Amino acid sequence: MPNICTPRAATPGDAESISRSLARAFDDDPLMSWLLPDAATRGERLGRYFATLFRRQYGPHGRCELTGSAAAFWVPPEARDKAVPDAGTVHELMDILGERALLLREVVEQVAAHTPEEPHWYLAVIGADPEVRGRGHGAALLRSGLARADAAGLPVHLESSKPDNIPFYEHFGFTVSAELRPHADGPALWPMWRPAQ
Repeated sequence: MPNICTPRAATPGDAESISRSLARAFDDDPLMSWLLPDAATRGERLGRYFATLFRRQYGPHGRCELTGSAAAFWVPPEARDKAVPDAGTVHELMDILGERALLLREVVEQVAAHTPEEPHWYLAVIGADPEVRGRGHGAALLRSGLARADAAGLPVHLESSKPDNIPFYEHFGFTVSAELRPHADGPALWPMWRPAQ
């Protein structure tokens, strides 16, 4: 029986599994709860949100990996200019987020202003279904991406939207580089940086 905690590269056929795992992972995330305040519809909309990011943005232009119940979206430095939302992606995200899409744009713009210019790998999304948290799925995905960055001699950047996750990333060599509050009534974000190992 295969180890469901071993990362593998995602294929287009994995969209449903990935979006389901990430929707469950981010249901209690402060940023996503703020962007999608209606708890009754949040899960379905998060599923559509992550499916859109996978199909239109990170799947074609990044490196997406998954385990049995978790997924991660990585962007290598050579794909940085390609892995940005095109007009179709923006349209889908606006349909999912409604009037809150403008808030997401503000967040993205502020985060972009704090993104390091030097070549690096970017961890755009990582999450595990709450049913498997603490069983190594997220750590396996993180190690897999970090190994690629280390093999290339490159640092890694991410933003944590959940303060409870900061110690997890620190365990893998990341340090907080700033605290951002993109909107006055919104949650904080913490850009984090890990030098090449």
